[in-house]
Amino acid sequence: MPIVKCPTCSRVTEYTGNEFRPFCSERCKLIDFGDWADGKFALPMQETALSEEDLDRIGTALNEKEKSN
Repeated sequence: MPIVKCPTCSRVTEYTGNEFRPFCSERCKLIDFGDWADGKFALPMQETALSEEDLDRIGTALNEKEKSN
C-alpha cells in the first residue's frame, strides 16, 4: 500500500483505504480547508488599471447587449 506524508502535519499515513486522503485525519483535512477558505493559498496577483480604451469597449459591449435584449 502506498505511504504518503500528510500535507498538513507531515505524519506518515497509508493512502489506500484512508477516507481523508491525502490527509491523515479529518482534523488535518479541516485545517487545510480552513486555510483555503482564509485565502492562505491564493496566488499573488499584479493589479492593473483599466485604460480609457478598455472602459470604452466595456461600455460599448454593455450597450450592445442591452439593445439585443
